[in-house]
Amino acid sequence: MSKKFIIAWIVLFVVWLLGDFVVHGVLLRSDYMQLTNLFRTEGEEQKYLPLMILAHVILSGALAWIYARGAEAKPWMAQGVRFGVAVALLAVVPNYMIYFVVQPMPGDVVIKQILCEGVLMVILGTIVAWLYRDAATPLRAG
Repeated sequence: MSKKFIIAWIVLFVVWLLGDFVVHGVLLRSDYMQLTNLFRTEGEEQKYLPLMILAHVILSGALAWIYARGAEAKPWMAQGVRFGVAVALLAVVPNYMIYFVVQPMPGDVVIKQILCEGVLMVILGTIVAWLYRDAATPLRAG
């Protein structure tokens, strides 16, 4: 593991955890408070906080790793936005669509989740691209 990778992992972890707090703990909080049958109480959530932190450690490490393996010698900003959109289309959009199918989640809340998390993913993609802006090399076959 390179120093650049470790730095990217840590930065993404902090930004992602804070971003998810803003999205789910602030922006969507009032929506979630109306769905008492779908979510744990705050007291129960605190019991599982270590799992939330572990999940963000895994997510941020994977995001940095995937980006580092595919960074190209192209302008970093556009590459980061594309990467964020691709990850959002791979993970955010389908996950919330699946949750909507299996949970009685209101459609307007799902749309808010997708939009907010999609924006966060583009921000994270741009951050990782900026962190790797000088390390991008053309992709090699194999």
